Amino acid sequence: MLNGVLVTFLSENRVFNWGPVEIGWLLGIPVLTGSLFRLPAGMLTDKFGGKWVFASLLILTSIPMFLLSYADSFLAFALCSFGFGFSGVSFAIGIAFTSVWYPKEWQGRALGIFGAGNAGAAVTTLVAPTLLKIFTNSATDMDGWRTLPVVYAAALLVMGLLFLLFTENKKPVRQVASFSASLRPLKNMRVWRFGLYYFLVFGMFVAFSQWLVPYFVNVYALSLVSAGIFASLFSFPSGVIRAFGGWMSDHFGARRVMYWVLGSSVLLSLMMSVPRMEIATPGRGILARRSGTVVKVSESVIQVNEDQYRLKHQKLNTSELEDQVLVFPTKEVWQYPAVAEGQKVSRNQLVAKGVTRIYFQANVWIFAVLALFIGAVWGIGKAAVYKHIPEYFPNEVGVVGGMVGLIGGLGGFVGPVVFGYLLELTGLWSSSWMLMLLLSAVCLFWMNAVVQKMMREKAPGLVYQMERGS
Repeated sequence: MLNGVLVTFLSENRVFNWGPVEIGWLLGIPVLTGSLFRLPAGMLTDKFGGKWVFASLLILTSIPMFLLSYADSFLAFALCSFGFGFSGVSFAIGIAFTSVWYPKEWQGRALGIFGAGNAGAAVTTLVAPTLLKIFTNSATDMDGWRTLPVVYAAALLVMGLLFLLFTENKKPVRQVASFSASLRPLKNMRVWRFGLYYFLVFGMFVAFSQWLVPYFVNVYALSLVSAGIFASLFSFPSGVIRAFGGWMSDHFGARRVMYWVLGSSVLLSLMMSVPRMEIATPGRGILARRSGTVVKVSESVIQVNEDQYRLKHQKLNTSELEDQVLVFPTKEVWQYPAVAEGQKVSRNQLVAKGVTRIYFQANVWIFAVLALFIGAVWGIGKAAVYKHIPEYFPNEVGVVGGMVGLIGGLGGFVGPVVFGYLLELTGLWSSSWMLMLLLSAVCLFWMNAVVQKMMREKAPGLVYQMERGS
């Protein structure tokens, strides 16, 4: 998230003349790096233990972070971003290292507490802009931005040294014999299914942590600061609640929790897929009861001979609707004259046209609450996915966790790109949530199909009774 704040600040203040393409790459490169190298990081942790691998990662990534303070070009920024992006592999290291310390019944809680560190993403979006304001003296001394990477580099270095000095190393009981043997679990389709779940609950969490800022700005016309606060409301609870998700997975079982997570994701995505919209369509008009001549036409009435036809008025305009808090779509019908005075009309001829307007406000506060809920649901899901790994792959947590993390991390890189293409194609900002609806439904369907197959294999009689309703 550091580049999301820093690059935006530098481009908005014209420190560097970067266009949307350059900005997109600088935002994506660290995410991509942290995703692609999670698998080898997990394998190294299984082989050497988390103490050495984690400490080395923190210390080494502090170097490109520090060098970022000297960057004066796009290429320099890109190379440094590639370097400190390796910090993203820390999750695969931490999962493998944490799991070996705890018995099976405690691993969900332990991994959930460790995973709560994702809340640091929200901390950066809240704290880094304030630090930049201080370091640049409210944008009067623009070269002061170079202090921010130094602060982050110092934090990485100090934490790496503390981790090296005060942690004890521990590795899985059984060690794999070779590189090819260590990759053997990846032949199991279960690994890729877990990866798809994590693509949704973690990858899309990362993607929307960035995407929601322009979403709020464009859909609700919020300021950049307000949009950042609303986006933080999505990302911060999702990280913190992960520990609670670990407890739920231990207490109720990871499979049951995932059913709840994916079902809730389908429901919430469906609610958020409905776009903010205003639709005007032909409505119910007025037909002449008898033939005759139009003798009067006004905004409220049309008179044909002795027959009078009263028109419905439009009561509210769009600006007046905007000032209200509307939870559900609203419908309004009005009519306007389709004839002129002196005109002869026949029986059943249309004398007044009808208009039906359907307005859906997609109220910003309601949307923000829904975003908070789905972020929390995905946070619980992140813990539930990783609870599965030590249960099915107790001696390959590093390699399996690394691959699952790699797939999930790629979601954070791919998500905003796909969202952009969907927006370009449909013109709907809510198309990103339509994609979440589809992805959530696919995950739920696949998981349920696998569970039903497992039950048929292990307890065919029970499944038969359930299907018969007895």
